[in-house]
Amino acid sequence: MAIAGDDSNHGVDDARIARIAAAITVFPGFPKPGISFQDVTGIFHKPEVFRDAIGLFVERYKGKGITLVAGIEARGFFFAPTIALEVGAKFVPLRKPRKLPGDLKEYSLEYGTDKIEMQIGAVEPNDRAIIVDDLIATGGTLCAAVKLLERAGAEVVECSCVVELQELKGREKLGKIPVFVLVETN
Repeated sequence: MAIAGDDSNHGVDDARIARIAAAITVFPGFPKPGISFQDVTGIFHKPEVFRDAIGLFVERYKGKGITLVAGIEARGFFFAPTIALEVGAKFVPLRKPRKLPGDLKEYSLEYGTDKIEMQIGAVEPNDRAIIVDDLIATGGTLCAAVKLLERAGAEVVECSCVVELQELKGREKLGKIPVFVLVETN
């Protein structure tokens, strides 16, 4: 694992990012052979490390006019509500099908195996949004989230993840949408 971010983040408090990276556990062969699961739950076992992660995201977005923080089910939910609260934005959950009540908008992931949904009315025209998830791999879920929010009238400012699996080139799928990550893996 390497310290990450983007060009504007290199050198920002490497001690905090190093603590975050050290709290991520890799489980080879999970959930199936050939996959190495990057488990971010260790971040929550040490309150100071969780504070480090939230602090880095909040420092990036506070005062930037963000009005909406969307969290992708499930591990994006660990980070997004706290970030939203700290930057003074609303939190909007993006969920798997049949998990939300009421009128919904959905977007089918491009590889056709799943969908994500959000409640109609959660996004207002001209909301400035960030999308939060624990990890970017192939970029398919983040891409679907971007399209869902844009269809509802939001401007997606950036996608934010704790971990990026660089070899899967997920950020390429997002085109012009910037991606901010704390930890990169190869």
